[in-house]
Amino acid sequence: MSNGAITELPTIAAFAEAVRVNVANVIIGKDGVVEQLLVALLAGGHVLLQDVPGTGKTILARALAVSLGVEFRRIQCTPDLLPNDIAGVSVYNQGSGEFQFRPGPLFANVLLADEINRATPRTQSALLEAMAERQVTVDGATYPLVEPFLVLATENPIEFEGTFPLPEAQLDRFLMQLSVGYPALSDEARMIRLIGGEHPITQLRPVISPGVLPVLQQQLDTVHLSDALVGYILRLITATRQHFDLLLGGSPRATLALCRAAQAAAALKGRAFVVPDDVKALAEVILTHRLVLKPESALRGRTAAAVMREIVGATPVDVPDEVTT
Repeated sequence: MSNGAITELPTIAAFAEAVRVNVANVIIGKDGVVEQLLVALLAGGHVLLQDVPGTGKTILARALAVSLGVEFRRIQCTPDLLPNDIAGVSVYNQGSGEFQFRPGPLFANVLLADEINRATPRTQSALLEAMAERQVTVDGATYPLVEPFLVLATENPIEFEGTFPLPEAQLDRFLMQLSVGYPALSDEARMIRLIGGEHPITQLRPVISPGVLPVLQQQLDTVHLSDALVGYILRLITATRQHFDLLLGGSPRATLALCRAAQAAAALKGRAFVVPDDVKALAEVILTHRLVLKPESALRGRTAAAVMREIVGATPVDVPDEVTT
């Protein structure tokens, strides 16, 4: 296949393998979730982790940050959390007679926003600005965030009392929604033996230099996305906008997100071109949380995830053979 792009991406593939192996020392049996997090990281997107408590979401975020050699911060979202609590504050310095800005936890490379739906809409909007614009505004002054910047936000899908559901505009800012899920019994048995004494997260060490990641992210521009595959992605998006059960389909931002994520997935596998399976593997985690069911469809027991799976199964690929091999 001749497309003018490089023929292989060993640097990105080697990076992915090193992080996978390192994180596997702490998170057992969740290689698929780690792979999707790496896709989000390379694509420069944020991730919503929707799962019950105790499945390892915090440890997963910490393990990823340690492996990358970057700063990790965690905020526990509560109704009394204020925007300045996460963005930072301006403090008057009596010595200099000036206000000085003290950065908040948003000025980290990997930020875990635990139970994000417990924060008030005002605080959520401050987080939204940081996710969308890579900057915060405090007392009329704008401060750029550090790069790379990845937000991992968690939600408990079974507890809604005292929560503030995320609006569609903010959900659309997350590249993907993932679920860690319960481990297999064999993996849970290994976990019990592994955490008999000191937690293995304390022994984890970085596997790459912090400055490497931005360079790898730029390499995604060299991953070829054919016109045929662009057409396939557009057919998937259009199907969500026209589906009988959906009130709201994928946005143009969703289209761009799926394209970029597919490029990242291909690069992680050492390929310089995207194939249909890259798109199919990511369509559900990237598009489902952006879809809104019609009320009558929800009453019939339909779910956005089920609708998305149907769309992927029913949408023709119609891509030349040389792109699928």
